[in-house]
Amino acid sequence: MLRTILITVLGPMLWGTSYVNFTEFLPTDHPFFVGAIRALAGGLLLLAINPRIPAPQVMARYAVLGTLNMALFFALLFVAAGRMPGGLAATLGAVQPLIVIALSSILIRRLPHPLQVVAGIAGVVGVGLLVLSPSDHRPDLVGVLAAIGGTCSMAVGTVLIDRWGRDGKPLEMATWQLVLGGLILLPVAWIKEGLPPVPDGPAIGGYLWLILLGTAFSYYVWNRGITRLGPSGAYLALASPVVATLIGTILMSEIFSIWQWAGIVLVLGAIALGVSVRRRDGVNAVAPPLTIPRR
Repeated sequence: MLRTILITVLGPMLWGTSYVNFTEFLPTDHPFFVGAIRALAGGLLLLAINPRIPAPQVMARYAVLGTLNMALFFALLFVAAGRMPGGLAATLGAVQPLIVIALSSILIRRLPHPLQVVAGIAGVVGVGLLVLSPSDHRPDLVGVLAAIGGTCSMAVGTVLIDRWGRDGKPLEMATWQLVLGGLILLPVAWIKEGLPPVPDGPAIGGYLWLILLGTAFSYYVWNRGITRLGPSGAYLALASPVVATLIGTILMSEIFSIWQWAGIVLVLGAIALGVSVRRRDGVNAVAPPLTIPRR
């Protein structure tokens, strides 16, 4: 179990580098295009390693997961990253485990521990401090909504990965989520943004880091971990805002108000509390698996 946790947490740690990578090296005026290339290129790389086409009903599920975890999430992630400091954008996304716990209680009837309810309330308060505190660096409304929207999208996808995780191996699941998510997002990016500028040397390096480590590798280990750990593994996403905040503070000299720092500490503390306790199983805790009719 410890080995699985240590491998899985590498995914969120690498995601935490996406914010500075995007704002420093990639075209910030093309967030949808960057998200589409990230998903499609990463997925095709994994497909070359494991060239297997799943059954139609499984592919339909992967399309749903690809829309939630890749197309929507990547698009909103880069919109948020372009409009606010990376540490703030990542910390807003850190409430994802709390949303996963709430959704799990509804969709798969796993009741939260009382302390996790307390953690959820504390997390909401922390987010409020982040976005409402008086500060010269208060994020704009579009950035905040994008960060929260992307978080909710991936939270739903994480719960569904737990429900559908036995459909295929983690490598296959990561592959087709990325490929299908990229294919869904690419025409949207083309219509809305057009082609980005020709990448220079730093941009090529940024794309390679994002595609190879920040996407192909990280999403493989994340899917592998969630299928083994269940939705509670979503708490490992805590590593992403920690890394993003450290990078922003040390390398980018991002300046937050004392109240925003308090919000960051409260959100991270809430998630640490949430991951430290186990959820209770209610009556009929295990719901029947969702199925897609066979043709």
